[in-house]
Amino acid sequence: MAFTDLLDALGGVGRFQLLYTALLLLPCGLLACHSFLQNFTAAVPPHHCQGPANHTTATANHSSAWLQATVPLDRLGVPEPCQRFTEPQWALLNPNTSVPGVATEGCKDGWVYDRSVFPSTIVTEWDLVCEARTLRDLAQSIYMAGVLVGAAVFGSLADRLGRKAPLVWSYLQLAVSGAATAYFGSFSAYCVLRFLTGMTFSGVILNSLSLVVEWMPTQGRTLAGILLGFSFTLGQLILAGVAYLVRPWRWLQFAVSAPFLIFFLYSWWLPESSRWLLLRGKSQLAMQNLRKVAALNGRKEEGERLTKEVVSSYIQSEFARGHTSNSVLDLFRTPAIRKVTCCLMVIWFSNSMAYYGLAMDLQKFGLSLHLVQVVFGVIDIPAMLVATATMILVGRRATVASFLSLAGAMVIANLFVPEDMQTLRTAQAALGKGCLASSFICVYLFTGELYPTEIRQMGMGFTSVSARLGGLAAPLVSTLGEFSAVLPPVGFGATSILAGLAVCLLPETRDLPLAETIEAMERRVKEGSSKKDAQEKSEDISLQRMGASPLRETI
Repeated sequence: MAFTDLLDALGGVGRFQLLYTALLLLPCGLLACHSFLQNFTAAVPPHHCQGPANHTTATANHSSAWLQATVPLDRLGVPEPCQRFTEPQWALLNPNTSVPGVATEGCKDGWVYDRSVFPSTIVTEWDLVCEARTLRDLAQSIYMAGVLVGAAVFGSLADRLGRKAPLVWSYLQLAVSGAATAYFGSFSAYCVLRFLTGMTFSGVILNSLSLVVEWMPTQGRTLAGILLGFSFTLGQLILAGVAYLVRPWRWLQFAVSAPFLIFFLYSWWLPESSRWLLLRGKSQLAMQNLRKVAALNGRKEEGERLTKEVVSSYIQSEFARGHTSNSVLDLFRTPAIRKVTCCLMVIWFSNSMAYYGLAMDLQKFGLSLHLVQVVFGVIDIPAMLVATATMILVGRRATVASFLSLAGAMVIANLFVPEDMQTLRTAQAALGKGCLASSFICVYLFTGELYPTEIRQMGMGFTSVSARLGGLAAPLVSTLGEFSAVLPPVGFGATSILAGLAVCLLPETRDLPLAETIEAMERRVKEGSSKKDAQEKSEDISLQRMGASPLRETI
């Protein structure tokens, strides 16, 4: 019997599992706020050059005329954001008058920003415009670099120290670094603190998902994994609402960071994964946790009857055979695990690159930033409902492959929509992003089910590093748009379709118990291949008896 049978005997999907999942997924929802926070804290408002200081007071009562005389207009009739006339051109105040060939210069005296929507952002505070505009993207790239480092660090630590300790630390680090970001007044300090905040993203997501999956019986895993996706979507909607109510960027930064102190305080109650404890030989503590689970699920008597012998009868000898790997090389040593790792690296990288390529630059759609954030969040809900149904009825592999391929097709299809049809372009991009969000959550669950318990966190951390590399690559691919508008969508769409093909090489995990050791995973894959070969051989014999040649020979 498997460990999941023991969970079924202690109440199955009971009160403990429901409460435990809710307490873990609530922080994951607010974590989404930090991932997309720079859409608001780094929003770029309309701006133009500040006039020369020696002329400002004399023209204080004629601001529109002064602007017309000092700042040239672009081809759309909007004041140029990065140029001004070296001398005021008062002749331009007369209708139908043009002054060609007038000398211009950069904004030597700073900029004037439209603060009607955003009273302050990091762009207006540190003048991250014109020559310094790349620093805005640099700040987001530094955050994504933190997520990458966090995936490597927390993924490895979780298999050595357990799932709970890195999770508790991540809550505290996020609360402190996130709140401190709102306090310090330099751009360099902002970048350092955003890096530390980004590290916690992986610590929270990876360990939360593993704890949920490892405490959930087989029949509840799919729903638990999808609920993670819904919590992330809810976080995006919460961000849109909070950002609409709290406009100054420092207060917004603090508002989405402070709640993690509450999560840090109650996380001490969360029990460690008994699967991991048994693998580490801590059977006494594992049984204490199992008894608490039984009591909360209304199975106190069953919990009190638990002994080491009883637990051993459920898990057979799988935990005893586990060698509790500490080396990342174990992700490549054996054939089945090596194939899983290589395919997942491609999938995570491509999914992440396309997802963040669409979601991290909402201003390009030309609509209200808060509205676009809501649309991008709402569209995820029906997409995840469809993903939930297909994961339960069809399986993980077909679901992930279909959503990735559909997302790639939608991104490429946007190339053929005229730029003046912004509503259609936004809706189509939102649909593609919804497919990518759904596949992302499915991949989190799929990855957790593919890797055995002894290397689950290491495997998820390693493949998550690929996702963070994809997140770092997304802004680089976007910059290719300066050379050709076709390149970014083709890049995002093609890699998404490639990832969909890579999914087809992975084994299905629907309704299967979690493998506990590498040996068990290798044995499962070999048994699956043997059954498939036997089935094909049986079909060939049947066809030959009917006077037909084998299908494989005809091909």
